Amino acid sequence: MSAPPAPRPATEPSAHPAAPPAAPPGAPVAADLPARRPALDWRLRFAALSLIWGFSFLLIKVGTDAYAPFQVTFGRLVSGTAVLAVVMAVRRERLPRSARTWGHLAVAAFFLNALPFSLFAYAELTIPSTLAGICNATSPLWGMALSLVALSEDRPTRRRVAGLGLGFLGVLTVLGAWQGFSGLDFGGTAMALLASLSYPVGWIYVRRTLAGDSASTLALTGSQLFLGTVQLAVVTPLFTGLPGGFPLGPTLAVLALGALGTGLAVLLQYGLVQEVGPTTAQMVTYFIPVIATAAGVAVLGEELSWNTPVGALVVLAGAALTQSRPRAA
Repeated sequence: MSAPPAPRPATEPSAHPAAPPAAPPGAPVAADLPARRPALDWRLRFAALSLIWGFSFLLIKVGTDAYAPFQVTFGRLVSGTAVLAVVMAVRRERLPRSARTWGHLAVAAFFLNALPFSLFAYAELTIPSTLAGICNATSPLWGMALSLVALSEDRPTRRRVAGLGLGFLGVLTVLGAWQGFSGLDFGGTAMALLASLSYPVGWIYVRRTLAGDSASTLALTGSQLFLGTVQLAVVTPLFTGLPGGFPLGPTLAVLALGALGTGLAVLLQYGLVQEVGPTTAQMVTYFIPVIATAAGVAVLGEELSWNTPVGALVVLAGAALTQSRPRAA
């Protein structure tokens, strides 16, 4: 899913700010890490990244069985930050020095980490993980709509406008609009959609404020996750008490959510963007809701009506159109 740190915005035309390459929204774009010969074929790493992000929604659901949503998010950020801290120490990365950069990263951490992670955790108290995963896929649609307003260089085209309309038609299909949204939990669904909206807001902010920053992408990402952790460390005690216990299953789910979905996934994404480019890496986006749906049904026994997968396919088709670019003459 969204594993979502995202510091340095891409400058290539192929990397749309609202839906970063390979994003569950918030994924990083990196071009400044030293080249290394990959140990695994990129296709295997692509599949691993798809599985990690696809299963993130299941892990959130399992985590909230025993922990409050803010506790799930805090644990996720702690373990994700720890993974990147180790990698940064090994690579001797230097933290940003500018107070301005840290200020912008604090805002980015809120919109790309603290807020969407918490909203998804709260949403999954009342909606299935399958629906949360599909709501996550609407992020490119929100991003395209926002970028037309916030970024003057992003001009609308007929294809992208058509993709926006098609995508939101898919959302209505998923939600069963013709049935009057019968049986739908509005609160949980609204929080999942707001979480998906938060990612492109953060990406646009990053693109406008941190483009050209001298710090490495890895240093910016690690710093951003650290600031998100600090934000949750402040908020969590205000809204939750101490956990009554630490049951094995939910605890492992939260740790895996952070270490894999927010730590390791960032590093996998770095390698994919460097090796195969953002256009190919972006295809991860279209596997995430499929895997999230399969995991929710197979592992958690969540029910699935026909309109959910059909609507999800329409959403993905619309998202693909919004990200398409005309061929160079």
